[in-house]
Amino acid sequence: MMENDPYAYFISSRSAAQWKRMGARRRAGVHVPLFSVYSSKSAGLGEFPDIKLIVDWCVKCGMSIIQLLPLNDSGFDFAPYSAQSTFALDPMYLRLEGCGEGVKECAGEIENVKKSFPAGGTRVDYGIKKAKLKVLEKIFTYFKKGPDFEKFCAENSFWLDDYAAYRVLKEKNSLKPWEEWGGKYKGREEKAMKDFVKGNETGITFQKWLQYMIYLQLSQAKQYANSKGVFIQGDLPFLVARDSSDVWANQEYFKLDISSGAPPDMYFAKGQRWGMPAYNWDKIEERGYDYLKEKVQFAGKFYDMFRIDHFVGLFRLWTIKLDEPADTYGLNGKFDPENKDTWKQHGQKILSAMMENTMMLPCAEDLGVVPACSYETLKEFAIPGMDVQRWSRDWGNSYDFKQGDRYRENSIALISSHDMSPLAMWWEQEAATVDAMLVEKYCEEYGFSRENVIAGLFDMHISTKHRLRWLSGITSPDEVLRRLGKSRDQAWMFYDMHRESFYEKQQFWKYLGFTGEPRQKSDAALITAAIEKAADSKSVFSIQLIIDWLSMGPLFDGWKREEMRVNTPGTMTDKNWSIVMPVSLEDMISMDINEKIKGINTGSGRI
Repeated sequence: MMENDPYAYFISSRSAAQWKRMGARRRAGVHVPLFSVYSSKSAGLGEFPDIKLIVDWCVKCGMSIIQLLPLNDSGFDFAPYSAQSTFALDPMYLRLEGCGEGVKECAGEIENVKKSFPAGGTRVDYGIKKAKLKVLEKIFTYFKKGPDFEKFCAENSFWLDDYAAYRVLKEKNSLKPWEEWGGKYKGREEKAMKDFVKGNETGITFQKWLQYMIYLQLSQAKQYANSKGVFIQGDLPFLVARDSSDVWANQEYFKLDISSGAPPDMYFAKGQRWGMPAYNWDKIEERGYDYLKEKVQFAGKFYDMFRIDHFVGLFRLWTIKLDEPADTYGLNGKFDPENKDTWKQHGQKILSAMMENTMMLPCAEDLGVVPACSYETLKEFAIPGMDVQRWSRDWGNSYDFKQGDRYRENSIALISSHDMSPLAMWWEQEAATVDAMLVEKYCEEYGFSRENVIAGLFDMHISTKHRLRWLSGITSPDEVLRRLGKSRDQAWMFYDMHRESFYEKQQFWKYLGFTGEPRQKSDAALITAAIEKAADSKSVFSIQLIIDWLSMGPLFDGWKREEMRVNTPGTMTDKNWSIVMPVSLEDMISMDINEKIKGINTGSGRI
């Protein structure tokens, strides 16, 4: 490498082995939920073999990274980050025709599933999972155990035995959470478990066979990707659902009296409460971090890179007592561990345990309230964090958007993610607005009349329930103070809120290189300019959500902007985790905008 290469130090960092394997160079990629894409061979939603078509599209567009959402088995919850196992993957992504013996005999049933659950449309019909499992049960009746299957079961017994028993027990208990099972199974009494496994051999073997079929299909997709020079980034949920095989089988590894979450920040005024239990790191460390080691070793069979969800949680996790009222969200919590002086060492021990047992390159989701030790650790380990374009600003000063040369070299430059509004939606519905819940929180904390603040500062004719737009006449923060009849010391929060948001559209417009007044509607030119800015940044990776890539063309014209979101955190709706792209993978490969996308990537020195 050249001496002036900003990524040269990666090769001498604590993740040197991982970087040497991949090559410490500028890359472009796509962030794609597998359930959101489909091919002519798909049944109901994207399937493991469809990853090969995503690879082909990436090659045409000059990309070398495919970032997936978690593929873990989420039962019938269908929320990727609420996994019922951090090991087992979801059989709904299986291609039925690729499941070995018995497929020919079940051809009629397979065809019926495809007719009942055609791929495409605007939303995933998750009834596909039950339909597939019914056919898979019949295919399984033709399966004959062989040495490869036995080897797979033996090598993965650490988690597979417990997972298979959990799945069968859950079915026999009407899908109730394990905490509601009978005492002998809830507490995993040794004799009861041995008798249960012996008496349910067929059902347990079926669950293991499903994971074996997944192993074959997904590992083949990875091999194809690597043969084309493309790397796959998996997403390993940092936390696991309370009702999961992991928690049931390793109850001593979790603090079951508390819920994990996040403290209040500028995007979630009352914090967040996720419901997943916190880890009992002392117990996990006592056993040499076996749980983490096994997890990354298994994931390494499918992925070249892995996203560490909620990376800051490695250092300290926001926790809330289970008896806290629901309407307090994450307000009344505390960090675990509480002592700030221990955070860095605590997190680095956990991170080291993972990295010493995998050749996958970690990437960090380091958003929210971030402690200094997180940035220090990412730099020391040369692990890419996330520099989000709309949030990379000169906060507290000019509020201008940061130019790409001020991004971290160890970062992923991104426009939006699955938990954020795509750029078109942000521009039209969120830019230059403020969070209604944050206004409410400030009014409660500092004794303002919410009604007076809303009426005096915001235009409710063009505001929404969640996002408030300023009255057009309030063009300066001093006018905010005049309307409220307060000094800056008394109403600093609304003063600062105006400074950071009122001119946000004009500042972003100028940042993209446009002149004049900003257009109110997004278009392909705006999306393209934003992606070009991310591609030109100093970040080693530029990975964009598939929705943003495709918005460079006309595919989403006519869509309601809120329909373009993958997920809205803190909400429970069938709109979450169900969006389907408006074009098949085969058609994506021949799109006119592919050359445009490739030009951005190659022009910025990325592959």
